Amino acid sequence: MNRSFIQFRRVLVTALLLIVPSAAWAQSPAAQTPPGTTQGQAGNLQPATREAQALPSLAPLVDSVKTAVVNVDVQARGGGGSRGSEENPLFDRFFGGGRKEQLRQGAGSGFIIEPTGIVLTNNHVVEDAVSITVRLDDGRSFPATVVGRDPLTDVALVKLKEKVEGLPTVKLGDSDALRVGDWVVAIGNPFGLASSVSLGIVSARARDIGAGPYDEFLQTDAAINPGNSGGPLFNMKGEVVGINTAIVGGGTGIGFAVPSNLVKALLPQLEKEGSVTRAWLGVGIQDLTRDLASALKLPVTEGAILTQVNANTPASKAGLKVDDVITAIDGRPVASSGQLTRTVALKRPGTSSTLTVFRDGKKQDVKVTLGTRPDIEGVASRKGGGEEEQESSRRVGVSLQNLDARTAQQAGFSERQGALITDVVPGSPADRASLEPGMVVVEANRKPVNNADDLAKAIRAAAAGSTLLLRVATPGGGRLLRALRVP
Repeated sequence: MNRSFIQFRRVLVTALLLIVPSAAWAQSPAAQTPPGTTQGQAGNLQPATREAQALPSLAPLVDSVKTAVVNVDVQARGGGGSRGSEENPLFDRFFGGGRKEQLRQGAGSGFIIEPTGIVLTNNHVVEDAVSITVRLDDGRSFPATVVGRDPLTDVALVKLKEKVEGLPTVKLGDSDALRVGDWVVAIGNPFGLASSVSLGIVSARARDIGAGPYDEFLQTDAAINPGNSGGPLFNMKGEVVGINTAIVGGGTGIGFAVPSNLVKALLPQLEKEGSVTRAWLGVGIQDLTRDLASALKLPVTEGAILTQVNANTPASKAGLKVDDVITAIDGRPVASSGQLTRTVALKRPGTSSTLTVFRDGKKQDVKVTLGTRPDIEGVASRKGGGEEEQESSRRVGVSLQNLDARTAQQAGFSERQGALITDVVPGSPADRASLEPGMVVVEANRKPVNNADDLAKAIRAAAAGSTLLLRVATPGGGRLLRALRVP
């Protein structure tokens, strides 16, 4: 036997002997402590503290909700190609890598919110998905499709394709009612270990971790690991108060969840429109600090300072000025620049709002009609196609996107419209037809193809076993013919 292990065992036994009471001690008066009390330093008996009492079992809570927690298995694009650049990842990925992307396998978690099979999860779990399979706690599996997603808050809505009824569900609770120190339970699929349960507390609220412009994560020390993404964080009532989303690496036990109240605000748009349209002021902002408040001679110490007012924006049209300090919107206090950004973003474009503003130390109300936030991050250009395009992608193994003017110019295309091929699945009909990422399909069976939807419809309408004659443009202005056999 290993010598160091023998030494360790001796030390362990010694330590255990130090804490095991002897018979003499057990019979001493000090040991005759009544149940429910402890002995103080002065020998006086004190009532046992609540913290010293055993926690009740969480088994009833877990049993009541775990059947609504699901595994989300995904086949997605992006496994083997060049990652591209931040300036134009599309251009670098298609024309600089020279190696086809491979499909990657991924797994996450989710939870059912409607008995017909509507599931909430993270956007990063289903992003770029070619196929999605949802596995229930009872072992059943269903193919699923994305109904809506919001990359800026990492929330996605998925629906089972098959007609189902009576599935177990959980409801979204009030995340604003949580206090730091409240107990929470995480359930999910970490490392493929289905229905794993962990317990912790809310460690902090409204955390900004730099993940996006609308960060207000719940922080928890409940164990969250890869595969928990998209799974629910429950309060002690069995209500979902967050979607588990991110962790701090290195085994630190720090995890983050999207708060349920934010998710509830996004759900109507995700269900009806498939994406989120946000309101916008058109300003640059920073936090008001005590020092800045003193320098600006303000009677308040919390708010958002306008550092820039862009021309021809809702803010400029409302008469807002640089160094104005916004302290409330529609009567709701604004404590920071981040809070102002989130509050405005949750309103619909066209909404008329009243801003409480301090200008030159004087308080006033300013009416503003909010505009539509521009697609600063390019989310719209990365959105997946509609149902027809997704079906076409699965049928022939090709993914499509509308050709935009910027890509056309950088790649040297003379065309300014067409269906840009973004991915080709190895071994698929598209691969056998020598289609490649970066090609632009401009004709299908001698009919013009103006966008990705045109080509998707042509593929969908083609009879099984038929061949589509495609005319494609290549970077630099070349034209080629390709014969795509439709399975």
